[in-house]
Amino acid sequence: MAHSRPSFLLLSHFLLSLFASGAIGSPGHHGPANHNYRDALSKSILFFEGQRSGRLPANQRMTWRRNSGLSDGSAMNVDLVGGYYDAGDNVKFGFPMAFTTTMLSWSVIEFGGMMKGELENARAAVRWATDYLLKATAHPNTIYVQVGDPNKDHACWERPEDMDTPRTVYKVDNSNPGSDVAAETAAALAAASLVFRKSDPAYSKLLRNRAISVFEFADKYRGSYSNGLKNVVCPFYCSYSGYQDELLWGAAWLHKATKNPTYLNYIEANGQTLGADESDNTFGWDNKHVGARILLSKAFLVQNLKSLHDYKGHADNFICSLIPGTPFSQTQYTPGGLLFKMGDSNMQYVTSTSFLLVAYAKFLTYSSKVVSCGGTTVTPRKLRSIAKRQVDYILGDNPQKMSYMVGYGARYPQQVHHRGSSLPSVAAHPAKIPCSAGFTALYTSAPNPNPLTGAVVGGPDAMDRFPDQRSDYARSEPATYINAPLVGALAYLAHSSGQL
Repeated sequence: MAHSRPSFLLLSHFLLSLFASGAIGSPGHHGPANHNYRDALSKSILFFEGQRSGRLPANQRMTWRRNSGLSDGSAMNVDLVGGYYDAGDNVKFGFPMAFTTTMLSWSVIEFGGMMKGELENARAAVRWATDYLLKATAHPNTIYVQVGDPNKDHACWERPEDMDTPRTVYKVDNSNPGSDVAAETAAALAAASLVFRKSDPAYSKLLRNRAISVFEFADKYRGSYSNGLKNVVCPFYCSYSGYQDELLWGAAWLHKATKNPTYLNYIEANGQTLGADESDNTFGWDNKHVGARILLSKAFLVQNLKSLHDYKGHADNFICSLIPGTPFSQTQYTPGGLLFKMGDSNMQYVTSTSFLLVAYAKFLTYSSKVVSCGGTTVTPRKLRSIAKRQVDYILGDNPQKMSYMVGYGARYPQQVHHRGSSLPSVAAHPAKIPCSAGFTALYTSAPNPNPLTGAVVGGPDAMDRFPDQRSDYARSEPATYINAPLVGALAYLAHSSGQL
């Protein structure tokens, strides 16, 4: 069949030119907004209230939740009350919590000006995390990175309000380092300092100063937290990509937050060894390389920092990997048009990629630049249309004709893999539901009694199938890091379609 190759190449090049120009829509389409992005935005932020740990405030809107984890940290004589449960369980994992905080902050930094009345709610969602991260980093050269024994937690199905599994505290320090979790925590604190720079300058300064010392610890005592804490962080949030990506990402955020030339020098000196140009094009709680490339390309495109010129090329390589038909395309789409990279919780990849597309489109537009993929020009408009197509799929434009966000649209997941949502609330059932008694709720086919409004679940499989079964955690479990980047993408879409 080798003789047919030239004609195939001509055809693919022709299709590619149509695709890049926007003449053909797959996997992005144009036209008027057929979704209420403003409603989806407010729900995507509300979701975080359902994930809160600690003492809930008087203005708590997800009212079926109650206080939980009020003695967290007492095992080590530290106050670790607060923060977020990462997903459908009752463990506080510091690594994904910090990444969630960074992405929520980045959503506000780029698109907060478009959020109108939701800006205060978004800031509150960031602050719930940073108040906790400040506690977790209160002791020099130590970060408390996890509360709860995940193996014992996962052996129970119980409400966070009823937790009686060990709230063991795990930490990294100079003798047991964790550069990945430490540098991500520094990134979160630095990014959040920009969120509060105008609204609460004193808090912003506290966050920024803490970010500086935490990054110093991350860089000075190098090692992956998965080495020392393997039994409790793996396989849950094992750092598979190593810690180099977090050091680059953390330095990028500190450069942005402090404008101190030390960090620019650090990036210039260490960028290559930290993997600036690796072709690992998956952005999420584990691997930050792509995010760092996009963020540093902003410094080149918007602040005109010439020494970061290469990061535009690195960012373009990521973009080209997403565009079907280019010589560099590495991306799989489902038959219905969804980006597909992971068997478990694929929506985290969809939301993080969608955010990067709208953010990068913003930077390119500002500097009147485009992306070149092997001779094919890809415009900012094209990037936005791909992002819109992905978000529209999440909100209901898909073969299942269902929204993957709880409480949005006419049809959405009913059996969400989430303990608090699937068990009767404390108000409805004040008596304690012990560890194993809750499993009947996991395996029933009844809808969850408490709607976890705004939660985006793991999503369909590679063939667009979604069984909506609570026990199918790969597809039915929500997570904070699925929602965090979606907040920014939804703010952009709500604004650009005239809803905000």
